[in-house]
Amino acid sequence: MDMFEAKGIKPMLIAEMQEPFDDERYIYELKLDGIRCLAYLDEASTDLRNKRNKQLLPHVPELGSIHRQVKSKCILDGELLILKDGKTDFFEIQRRVLLTDPFKIHLASKKFPACFVAYDIIYKGSEMVNEIPLLERKKLLAEIVEETPELSISRFIPANGIELFQAAKSQGLEGVVAKRADSRYWLGKRTKDWIKFKVMKTADCVICGYIPKENSMTSLIIGQYSGHELIYRGHVTMGVSLSKILEHHPEIRAVPPFKEIPPGNEDATWFGPELVGIVEYMPSDKPGYRQPVFKGIRDDKLPMECQII
Repeated sequence: MDMFEAKGIKPMLIAEMQEPFDDERYIYELKLDGIRCLAYLDEASTDLRNKRNKQLLPHVPELGSIHRQVKSKCILDGELLILKDGKTDFFEIQRRVLLTDPFKIHLASKKFPACFVAYDIIYKGSEMVNEIPLLERKKLLAEIVEETPELSISRFIPANGIELFQAAKSQGLEGVVAKRADSRYWLGKRTKDWIKFKVMKTADCVICGYIPKENSMTSLIIGQYSGHELIYRGHVTMGVSLSKILEHHPEIRAVPPFKEIPPGNEDATWFGPELVGIVEYMPSDKPGYRQPVFKGIRDDKLPMECQII
């Protein structure tokens, strides 16, 4: 079966997070704060898919011609981004892929155009290249992509992971990914061949309800699963827009999705465990999330995948 025609490839995933390190066996590139995306490009068309194989091109029509910037039929792995003030804006790209109205999508594409940054190649010409070592795949990627503002290639450096992490930290960027230079591309697997260093940590959480706060603010009640049981994980207030949450029509329930009401949440409005959100927080040795900020809804992850690590 030809993987290009079949679509549905599941991308390789990062297995763990570590403190920054230097190692000549690795290359290092910036961790981009966007949406993971596979680009299926041939001489006639562009097809963009997220990790759950959802088609993304209808949400970013400005990228409909990026197939013209490659010299060969290919499948590229990378990140779908929107830049604001020179930095990636996760909320803006997440908001875009959740829009359904074509007119609103058109307006958004003019105001904040999206781009695709490729950092790997899985398929070239008529065959899979995932068995080839990473550095060789990087060379293939550079050979076939003609860069434009809409399509570019992620840069990397060898050996010096700590230096790149400090640079990312000083610029307020998300972090760095370390990749074994000789690694193959493991389809659909979490592997320690890729390791992330993050300035800010993130957690995927189930949105379980909300409590109104002073000054028209809203505090979301969040949870994560331990096996099959949903566990209360606290609140997040910064970055929350209740109107944006309600646009997703969560099921309103009379009782919480937890076994019992967590103390202090007796007056909450409860949701069914359907929506997944991203919470960004400062690293801390203490339990819970320090200075949490709500980053947005994600539709490429199921609630049961939000497991306590």
